[in-house]
Amino acid sequence: MQRGTGARRTQRTAGDLPRWVWLPAALGAALVVVPVVALLTRVDWSDLPALLTSESSRAALWLSLRTAAASTVLCVLLGVPMAFVLARTRFPGQALLRAFVLLPLVLPPVVGGIALLATFGRRGLLGSSLEVLGVQVAFSTTAVVLAQTFVALPFLVISLEGSLRTAGHRYETVAATLGARPSTVLRRVSLPLVLPGLVSGAVLAFARALGEFGATITFAGSLQGVTRTLPLEIYLQRETDPDAAVALSLLLVVVAVLVIVLVRGREGRS
Repeated sequence: MQRGTGARRTQRTAGDLPRWVWLPAALGAALVVVPVVALLTRVDWSDLPALLTSESSRAALWLSLRTAAASTVLCVLLGVPMAFVLARTRFPGQALLRAFVLLPLVLPPVVGGIALLATFGRRGLLGSSLEVLGVQVAFSTTAVVLAQTFVALPFLVISLEGSLRTAGHRYETVAATLGARPSTVLRRVSLPLVLPGLVSGAVLAFARALGEFGATITFAGSLQGVTRTLPLEIYLQRETDPDAAVALSLLLVVVAVLVIVLVRGREGRS
């Protein structure tokens, strides 16, 4: 009887938190929640449909969805092999490579845009050669996709690499021992094993690409229907039509919430 009471007391003590912890936690929650609530109070609900369905808003939204989807595909095609290389191999300079992969997470996006412009601009490292071939990357829809991929790729790599390290490689070792080729092990064992992490990383990459602003406006500019994505449209509308800017901001908030719910839901089921 005493042993059971002691176990319950230990469990209750381990689960309890000091009361003072609730105060900074509440302040942190308020710092996130209150601005969103303030945004909702600024929305003119009667004019919301007209603001969201204007020609410029529809063009910006459609361009954002197309480019974010394209950049997400690029993130998957490039990020999945990169995550496997970082998680399953060892080679000189690996730590430096990982640092460069994670660099867009800490760099201001405008710096990323300048770096892309120095690479693919007309006088850039690769852009001058592409210009001779008649290919112009900067200030085009392709530039939007590249800018979004640059800032979104680390999210997929981090998510998938973490899933790979958590899953371990014992199943892959067993499959290889049974005679499966490396490509078969990757396709039939490794990828299905970390599929939830891959999906979560892809969704996060899509959300980050959808909200990209700094690298896009620096590298791609703001041409309606060509490079003016939804965040750029919000920035421009803020000066000329604040109500439209608030409505479009609310749209991005809704999309972000749906993305977070989707990712957390999949993680909970996993």
